[in-house]
Amino acid sequence: MPSNPTLRGQDRPELQQAIEEIAASGILGVQLRVDDEHGTWAGSAGHRELGSTQRPLTDAHFRIGSTTKNFVATTVLMLVAEGRTGLDTPVADQLPQLGLDRRITVRMLLQHTSGIFNHTGEYYADGTVAAGIPWQGKEWVDLRFHTYEPAELVRFSLARPARFEPGAGWSYANTNYVIARLLVEELTGRPFAEELRQRICEPLHLTGTLAPSASPELPAPHNHSYYRYDDAGSERTIDITRQNPTWVGAGGDMISTTADLHTYFRALVGGRLLPEELLAEMRTPEQTVGYGLGIFAQDLGEGRTVYHHNGGQGGSAALMYASADGATTLTAGLNYVDDPGLSLAAPFQKAQQRLVDEVFGTLGS
Repeated sequence: MPSNPTLRGQDRPELQQAIEEIAASGILGVQLRVDDEHGTWAGSAGHRELGSTQRPLTDAHFRIGSTTKNFVATTVLMLVAEGRTGLDTPVADQLPQLGLDRRITVRMLLQHTSGIFNHTGEYYADGTVAAGIPWQGKEWVDLRFHTYEPAELVRFSLARPARFEPGAGWSYANTNYVIARLLVEELTGRPFAEELRQRICEPLHLTGTLAPSASPELPAPHNHSYYRYDDAGSERTIDITRQNPTWVGAGGDMISTTADLHTYFRALVGGRLLPEELLAEMRTPEQTVGYGLGIFAQDLGEGRTVYHHNGGQGGSAALMYASADGATTLTAGLNYVDDPGLSLAAPFQKAQQRLVDEVFGTLGS
Protein backbone atom coordinates (compact mmCIF):
# COMPACT_ATOMS: atom_id res chain seq x y z
CA MET A 1 0.00 0.00 0.00
CA PRO A 2 1.18 3.60 -0.39
CA SER A 3 3.53 4.55 2.42
CA ASN A 4 1.96 8.02 2.55
CA PRO A 5 -1.79 7.60 3.06
CA THR A 6 -2.48 11.31 2.46
CA LEU A 7 -1.88 10.91 -1.27
CA ARG A 8 -4.85 10.43 -3.56
CA GLY A 9 -5.26 7.31 -5.60
CA GLN A 10 -6.16 3.67 -5.45
CA ASP A 11 -4.21 0.82 -3.98
CA ARG A 12 -1.68 -0.15 -6.66
CA PRO A 13 -0.29 -3.59 -5.76
CA GLU A 14 1.35 -3.90 -9.19
CA LEU A 15 3.48 -0.82 -8.48
CA GLN A 16 4.42 -2.01 -5.02
CA GLN A 17 5.38 -5.40 -6.45
CA ALA A 18 7.53 -3.72 -9.11
CA ILE A 19 9.57 -1.74 -6.61
CA GLU A 20 9.85 -4.75 -4.27
CA GLU A 21 11.40 -6.67 -7.18
CA ILE A 22 13.78 -3.79 -7.86
CA ALA A 23 14.92 -3.74 -4.24
CA ALA A 24 15.38 -7.51 -4.35
CA SER A 25 17.65 -7.13 -7.41
CA GLY A 26 20.33 -5.42 -5.34
CA ILE A 27 19.17 -1.80 -5.18
CA LEU A 28 19.17 -0.80 -1.50
CA GLY A 29 16.04 1.35 -1.61
CA VAL A 30 13.42 2.72 -4.02
CA GLN A 31 10.96 5.57 -3.61
CA LEU A 32 8.39 5.83 -6.40
CA ARG A 33 5.70 8.32 -7.33
CA VAL A 34 3.19 7.78 -10.14
CA ASP A 35 0.60 10.32 -11.27
CA ASP A 36 -1.92 9.12 -13.85
CA GLU A 37 -5.64 8.68 -14.49
CA HIS A 38 -5.92 6.69 -11.26
CA GLY A 39 -4.62 9.57 -9.15
CA THR A 40 -1.40 9.89 -7.22
CA TRP A 41 0.46 6.94 -5.72
CA ALA A 42 3.67 6.98 -3.71
CA GLY A 43 5.42 4.02 -2.15
CA SER A 44 8.81 2.65 -1.25
CA ALA A 45 10.64 -0.65 -0.95
CA GLY A 46 13.95 -1.83 0.45
CA HIS A 47 15.84 0.10 3.10
CA ARG A 48 16.54 3.68 4.00
CA GLU A 49 20.13 2.85 4.99
CA LEU A 50 22.40 -0.13 5.48
CA GLY A 51 21.78 -2.01 8.71
CA SER A 52 18.31 -0.51 9.12
CA THR A 53 14.90 -2.11 8.77
CA GLN A 54 13.31 1.25 7.92
CA ARG A 55 11.82 1.57 4.46
CA PRO A 56 13.04 4.47 2.32
CA LEU A 57 11.18 7.72 2.81
CA THR A 58 8.84 8.64 -0.04
CA ASP A 59 9.45 12.39 0.34
CA ALA A 60 13.23 12.19 0.59
CA HIS A 61 15.72 14.50 -1.10
CA PHE A 62 18.19 12.73 -3.38
CA ARG A 63 20.93 13.49 -5.89
CA ILE A 64 19.39 13.29 -9.36
CA GLY A 65 22.58 12.83 -11.41
CA SER A 66 22.19 13.46 -15.12
CA THR A 67 18.53 14.41 -14.74
CA THR A 68 20.20 17.75 -13.97
CA LYS A 69 20.85 18.12 -17.70
CA ASN A 70 17.16 18.53 -18.45
CA PHE A 71 16.88 21.46 -16.03
CA VAL A 72 19.96 23.08 -17.60
CA ALA A 73 18.61 22.57 -21.12
CA THR A 74 15.26 24.09 -20.17
CA THR A 75 17.00 27.15 -18.70
CA VAL A 76 19.10 27.61 -21.85
CA LEU A 77 15.98 27.33 -24.02
CA MET A 78 14.28 29.98 -21.91
CA LEU A 79 17.17 32.29 -22.83
CA VAL A 80 16.75 31.32 -26.48
CA ALA A 81 13.08 32.29 -26.19
CA GLU A 82 14.17 35.67 -24.83
CA GLY A 83 16.52 36.21 -27.77
CA ARG A 84 19.67 36.21 -25.62
CA THR A 85 21.20 33.37 -27.62
CA GLY A 86 20.22 31.07 -30.47
CA LEU A 87 20.33 27.33 -30.93
CA ASP A 88 22.71 27.74 -33.86
CA THR A 89 24.79 30.51 -32.29
CA PRO A 90 28.51 29.66 -31.97
CA VAL A 91 29.17 29.26 -28.25
CA ALA A 92 32.62 30.81 -28.71
CA ASP A 93 30.95 34.12 -29.57
CA GLN A 94 29.42 34.30 -26.09
CA LEU A 95 32.09 32.47 -24.09
CA PRO A 96 35.28 33.54 -25.90
CA GLN A 97 37.41 32.96 -22.80
CA LEU A 98 37.02 29.17 -23.08
CA GLY A 99 38.76 28.83 -26.45
CA LEU A 100 36.10 26.59 -27.99
CA ASP A 101 36.04 25.51 -31.61
CA ARG A 102 33.85 28.17 -33.22
CA ARG A 103 31.86 25.50 -35.07
CA ILE A 104 30.34 24.33 -31.78
CA THR A 105 26.82 25.71 -31.37
CA VAL A 106 24.41 25.90 -28.45
CA ARG A 107 22.38 23.13 -30.05
CA MET A 108 25.44 20.87 -30.19
CA LEU A 109 26.06 21.31 -26.46
CA LEU A 110 22.48 20.42 -25.55
CA GLN A 111 22.35 17.46 -27.94
CA HIS A 112 25.84 16.04 -27.24
CA THR A 113 27.01 16.51 -30.83
CA SER A 114 29.88 18.91 -30.07
CA GLY A 115 32.54 16.19 -30.05
CA ILE A 116 34.10 17.66 -26.88
CA PHE A 117 35.98 15.13 -24.72
CA ASN A 118 34.00 14.12 -21.65
CA HIS A 119 35.84 15.29 -18.53
CA THR A 120 34.69 12.18 -16.64
CA GLY A 121 36.30 9.94 -19.25
CA GLU A 122 35.59 8.42 -22.64
CA TYR A 123 34.66 4.85 -23.51
CA TYR A 124 35.39 3.88 -27.10
CA ALA A 125 33.74 1.25 -29.27
CA ASP A 126 36.90 -0.87 -29.36
CA GLY A 127 36.83 -1.20 -25.56
CA THR A 128 39.57 1.29 -24.81
CA VAL A 129 39.09 3.93 -22.15
CA ALA A 130 40.52 7.45 -21.96
CA ALA A 131 40.56 8.46 -18.31
CA GLY A 132 39.02 11.67 -17.09
CA ILE A 133 39.18 13.31 -13.69
CA PRO A 134 38.96 10.85 -10.76
CA TRP A 135 35.41 9.70 -10.10
CA GLN A 136 35.90 6.06 -9.13
CA GLY A 137 37.74 3.97 -6.55
CA LYS A 138 39.89 5.09 -3.65
CA GLU A 139 41.19 8.10 -5.59
CA TRP A 140 37.65 9.51 -5.84
CA VAL A 141 36.88 8.61 -2.22
CA ASP A 142 39.92 10.59 -1.08
CA LEU A 143 38.85 13.54 -3.26
CA ARG A 144 35.10 13.40 -2.63
CA PHE A 145 35.10 16.77 -0.84
CA HIS A 146 37.42 18.47 -3.34
CA THR A 147 36.06 21.44 -5.30
CA TYR A 148 36.51 21.59 -9.06
CA GLU A 149 35.83 24.87 -10.82
CA PRO A 150 33.72 24.60 -14.01
CA ALA A 151 36.39 26.31 -16.14
CA GLU A 152 38.91 23.78 -14.80
CA LEU A 153 36.76 20.90 -16.08
CA VAL A 154 36.42 22.58 -19.48
CA ARG A 155 40.17 23.17 -19.76
CA PHE A 156 40.76 19.50 -18.90
CA SER A 157 38.42 18.41 -21.70
CA LEU A 158 39.74 20.81 -24.33
CA ALA A 159 43.29 19.62 -23.67
CA ARG A 160 42.21 16.13 -24.87
CA PRO A 161 41.48 15.08 -28.45
CA ALA A 162 37.89 15.65 -29.53
CA ARG A 163 35.74 12.59 -30.21
CA PHE A 164 34.83 13.91 -33.65
CA GLU A 165 34.41 17.13 -35.62
CA PRO A 166 31.61 19.36 -34.29
CA GLY A 167 28.25 18.09 -35.52
CA ALA A 168 29.72 14.95 -37.08
CA GLY A 169 28.57 12.45 -34.45
CA TRP A 170 26.93 11.89 -31.08
CA SER A 171 28.70 11.22 -27.78
CA TYR A 172 27.35 11.83 -24.28
CA ALA A 173 29.63 14.25 -22.45
CA ASN A 174 29.07 15.89 -19.08
CA THR A 175 31.33 18.73 -20.21
CA ASN A 176 28.72 19.90 -22.72
CA TYR A 177 26.44 20.80 -19.84
CA VAL A 178 29.19 22.34 -17.75
CA ILE A 179 29.64 24.76 -20.67
CA ALA A 180 25.88 25.21 -21.08
CA ARG A 181 25.57 26.28 -17.45
CA LEU A 182 28.49 28.69 -17.87
CA LEU A 183 26.61 30.13 -20.84
CA VAL A 184 23.52 30.70 -18.66
CA GLU A 185 25.65 32.55 -16.12
CA GLU A 186 27.41 34.60 -18.77
CA LEU A 187 24.17 35.68 -20.42
CA THR A 188 22.31 36.50 -17.21
CA GLY A 189 25.16 37.74 -15.01
CA ARG A 190 23.85 35.58 -12.16
CA PRO A 191 24.67 32.16 -10.69
CA PHE A 192 22.78 29.27 -12.23
CA ALA A 193 21.28 28.40 -8.84
CA GLU A 194 19.60 31.81 -8.78
CA GLU A 195 18.29 31.45 -12.34
CA LEU A 196 16.95 28.00 -11.48
CA ARG A 197 15.19 29.37 -8.43
CA GLN A 198 13.59 32.35 -10.17
CA ARG A 199 12.73 30.73 -13.50
CA ILE A 200 11.63 27.26 -12.42
CA CYS A 201 11.51 26.56 -8.69
CA GLU A 202 9.53 29.56 -7.48
CA PRO A 203 6.94 29.63 -10.31
CA LEU A 204 6.30 25.89 -9.92
CA HIS A 205 6.55 25.93 -6.09
CA LEU A 206 9.38 23.40 -6.06
CA THR A 207 10.57 23.35 -2.46
CA GLY A 208 13.09 20.50 -2.57
CA THR A 209 15.03 21.26 -5.75
CA LEU A 210 18.42 22.98 -5.80
CA ALA A 211 21.79 23.25 -7.50
CA PRO A 212 24.15 22.83 -4.52
CA SER A 213 27.39 24.17 -6.02
CA ALA A 214 30.23 22.85 -3.80
CA SER A 215 28.11 22.08 -0.74
CA PRO A 216 28.36 18.41 0.27
CA GLU A 217 25.11 18.51 2.22
CA LEU A 218 21.92 16.69 1.26
CA PRO A 219 18.89 18.36 2.87
CA ALA A 220 16.76 16.41 5.31
CA PRO A 221 14.88 14.21 5.02
CA HIS A 222 16.94 11.84 2.90
CA ASN A 223 17.82 8.21 2.41
CA HIS A 224 21.47 7.07 2.38
CA SER A 225 23.92 6.25 -0.42
CA TYR A 226 27.08 4.16 -0.26
CA TYR A 227 30.26 3.30 -2.10
CA ARG A 228 32.20 0.01 -2.07
CA TYR A 229 35.85 0.08 -3.14
CA ASP A 230 39.22 -1.59 -2.70
CA ASP A 231 41.58 -0.03 -0.17
CA ALA A 232 45.01 -1.67 -0.23
CA GLY A 233 43.49 -5.09 -0.88
CA SER A 234 40.63 -4.74 1.59
CA GLU A 235 37.06 -4.09 0.55
CA ARG A 236 35.51 -1.07 2.23
CA THR A 237 31.97 0.33 2.12
CA ILE A 238 31.40 3.91 3.22
CA ASP A 239 28.43 6.28 3.41
CA ILE A 240 28.78 8.88 0.63
CA THR A 241 25.48 10.68 1.17
CA ARG A 242 27.63 13.74 1.84
CA GLN A 243 29.90 14.54 -1.11
CA ASN A 244 31.02 17.56 -3.12
CA PRO A 245 29.36 17.18 -6.55
CA THR A 246 31.55 19.66 -8.43
CA TRP A 247 33.41 16.75 -10.06
CA VAL A 248 30.37 16.23 -12.31
CA GLY A 249 29.13 19.83 -12.14
CA ALA A 250 26.18 20.71 -14.36
CA GLY A 251 26.40 17.23 -15.82
CA GLY A 252 24.69 15.86 -12.73
CA ASP A 253 24.96 17.81 -9.47
CA MET A 254 21.36 18.77 -8.64
CA ILE A 255 19.12 17.59 -5.79
CA SER A 256 15.36 17.11 -5.90
CA THR A 257 12.40 14.99 -4.73
CA THR A 258 9.97 12.74 -6.58
CA ALA A 259 7.15 15.26 -6.03
CA ASP A 260 9.21 18.14 -7.42
CA LEU A 261 10.35 16.12 -10.43
CA HIS A 262 6.72 15.25 -11.17
CA THR A 263 5.60 18.88 -10.96
CA TYR A 264 8.51 20.13 -13.05
CA PHE A 265 8.39 17.52 -15.80
CA ARG A 266 4.62 17.68 -16.15
CA ALA A 267 4.88 21.46 -16.57
CA LEU A 268 7.70 21.11 -19.11
CA VAL A 269 6.18 18.51 -21.42
CA GLY A 270 2.77 20.12 -20.97
CA GLY A 271 4.04 23.37 -22.51
CA ARG A 272 4.05 25.61 -19.44
CA LEU A 273 7.76 26.47 -19.44
CA LEU A 274 8.77 26.87 -23.10
CA PRO A 275 7.14 28.25 -26.24
CA GLU A 276 5.63 25.57 -28.44
CA GLU A 277 8.29 25.82 -31.12
CA LEU A 278 11.16 25.44 -28.65
CA LEU A 279 9.50 22.55 -26.86
CA ALA A 280 9.20 20.89 -30.26
CA GLU A 281 12.93 21.48 -30.84
CA MET A 282 13.72 20.00 -27.44
CA ARG A 283 11.64 16.90 -28.13
CA THR A 284 13.07 16.26 -31.62
CA PRO A 285 15.61 13.43 -31.23
CA GLU A 286 18.78 12.82 -33.14
CA GLN A 287 18.96 9.34 -34.65
CA THR A 288 21.75 7.69 -32.64
CA VAL A 289 20.00 7.08 -29.31
CA GLY A 290 16.94 9.32 -29.57
CA TYR A 291 18.37 12.30 -27.67
CA GLY A 292 16.75 15.68 -28.16
CA LEU A 293 17.90 18.83 -26.39
CA GLY A 294 18.42 17.54 -22.86
CA ILE A 295 15.72 14.89 -23.17
CA PHE A 296 15.30 11.33 -24.43
CA ALA A 297 12.37 10.27 -26.61
CA GLN A 298 11.43 6.60 -26.25
CA ASP A 299 9.06 4.98 -28.74
CA LEU A 300 6.55 2.69 -27.04
CA GLY A 301 4.91 1.59 -30.28
CA GLU A 302 1.49 2.35 -31.74
CA GLY A 303 2.37 6.03 -32.05
CA ARG A 304 3.11 6.39 -28.34
CA THR A 305 6.18 8.23 -27.08
CA VAL A 306 7.43 8.70 -23.55
CA TYR A 307 9.96 11.41 -22.69
CA HIS A 308 12.57 11.06 -19.98
CA HIS A 309 15.94 11.92 -18.57
CA ASN A 310 17.28 9.66 -15.86
CA GLY A 311 20.49 9.99 -13.93
CA GLY A 312 22.73 8.30 -11.42
CA GLN A 313 25.86 9.17 -9.50
CA GLY A 314 27.46 8.21 -6.23
CA GLY A 315 24.92 5.69 -4.94
CA SER A 316 21.90 7.79 -5.88
CA ALA A 317 19.73 7.78 -8.99
CA ALA A 318 16.65 9.45 -10.43
CA LEU A 319 14.01 8.32 -12.88
CA MET A 320 11.87 11.01 -14.55
CA TYR A 321 9.34 10.01 -17.23
CA ALA A 322 6.24 11.58 -18.73
CA SER A 323 3.75 10.88 -21.46
CA ALA A 324 3.70 13.31 -24.38
CA ASP A 325 0.98 15.44 -22.77
CA GLY A 326 2.30 15.16 -19.22
CA ALA A 327 -0.89 13.47 -17.99
CA THR A 328 1.10 10.45 -16.77
CA THR A 329 4.39 10.83 -14.93
CA LEU A 330 6.73 8.42 -13.20
CA THR A 331 9.40 9.80 -10.87
CA ALA A 332 11.63 7.76 -8.60
CA GLY A 333 14.68 8.01 -6.40
CA LEU A 334 16.99 5.05 -5.84
CA ASN A 335 19.66 4.70 -3.18
CA TYR A 336 22.23 1.93 -3.46
CA VAL A 337 25.78 0.72 -2.87
CA ASP A 338 27.83 1.96 -5.83
CA ASP A 339 31.23 0.55 -6.82
CA PRO A 340 33.97 1.15 -9.41
CA GLY A 341 32.70 -1.70 -11.57
CA LEU A 342 29.22 -0.17 -11.77
CA SER A 343 27.89 -3.63 -10.94
CA LEU A 344 24.36 -2.32 -10.44
CA ALA A 345 24.14 -0.82 -13.93
CA ALA A 346 22.22 -3.80 -15.31
CA PRO A 347 19.73 -4.00 -12.41
CA PHE A 348 19.27 -0.22 -12.68
CA GLN A 349 18.43 -0.49 -16.39
CA LYS A 350 16.04 -3.36 -15.71
CA ALA A 351 14.43 -1.29 -12.98
CA GLN A 352 13.84 1.55 -15.42
CA GLN A 353 12.18 -0.68 -17.97
CA ARG A 354 10.18 -2.64 -15.39
CA LEU A 355 8.58 0.57 -14.15
CA VAL A 356 8.04 2.04 -17.62
CA ASP A 357 6.28 -1.15 -18.69
CA GLU A 358 4.07 -1.07 -15.61
CA VAL A 359 3.10 2.59 -15.85
CA PHE A 360 3.09 3.32 -19.60
CA GLY A 361 2.50 -0.13 -21.06
CA THR A 362 4.92 -2.76 -22.33
CA LEU A 363 7.11 -1.71 -25.24
CA GLY A 364 5.48 -2.58 -28.51
CA SER A 365 2.14 -3.41 -26.91
